[in-house]
Amino acid sequence: MQSSSTPVPDVSVILPCAGYGTRFGAPYPKELHCLAPGVTVLDRSLEAVVELAKSGLNVRLVVVFGTHKLDTVSYLVRYADTFQMVFVYQDESFGPGLDGAIRSALPMTQGPVALILPDIVVDGSDTAGKLLDALRQVEVAGWSVVAAEERDHDTLRQMGALAVTEAGGVLTVGAATDKPADPSGFNAFWGMVAVTESEAHKLPDVVGVGTNPLAGAVALMVEGIVNYNTPAG
Repeated sequence: MQSSSTPVPDVSVILPCAGYGTRFGAPYPKELHCLAPGVTVLDRSLEAVVELAKSGLNVRLVVVFGTHKLDTVSYLVRYADTFQMVFVYQDESFGPGLDGAIRSALPMTQGPVALILPDIVVDGSDTAGKLLDALRQVEVAGWSVVAAEERDHDTLRQMGALAVTEAGGVLTVGAATDKPADPSGFNAFWGMVAVTESEAHKLPDVVGVGTNPLAGAVALMVEGIVNYNTPAG
C-alpha cells in the first residue's frame, strides 16, 4: 500500500543501470565517465528528466541495478531532491539483458512511462524539452520516440534503428528493429522512448526480438544522440 506521504507520480522514468558495459572497457561504470568537471555521462543522460521535474511534474525514477553498480546508486543521491527515486535489483528470472531490466522496473512504474538509457546522451540546442514533448505526444499516438537521423550502417547496427517517414508534416516510425543485422532501409535511431501506462508492458519488446511496438510511434528529431557504450579512449 502506497504511503500517503509519497506523491503519486505524474510520469515514471525507467533507468536501466544493471549492464556490465563490457564494450566500454573502463574499470568504472560507463555512466560515471567524466565529460567535464563534476559532469558525468549519467548527468547528461538525465538532463531531460530534470527538465520534466522543472516543468512541475512529479517524476518517479525507477533505477534498475546490480551489485556491481553500487557506485552508480551512490552517485544518484545528488538527485534525491529533484525527483522520487526507486531502486530495483534486476530480477534474473526476467532475463539478464536490457529487456529483463525493463521488466524488473515495470511493476514500480505508474502513469505514462519513459525509457532513458544511462549511456545515451541526447545532444543539441533543441533537446531540453524533447522528453516532455514526447510524453505529450503519447496522449494521442500511444508511443513516441526522441530520435536522430543516421545513415551510417555500422552505427545503426549498434542502436535501436528506425525507418522514419513524413506524412502531413508529422514524422512517424514506419519500422523499428533493435541492432539490425541488415540496417538498409533504416534512417534514424532512438535515444528516448515514451509510452502510455496501458501500453508500457510492451516496453521490453522495444529492445527484444520479434515485433517491435515502436512501429507507428511519433518521432521527434534532435540534432544528435551520442552512445557512450564504446571503448574508452
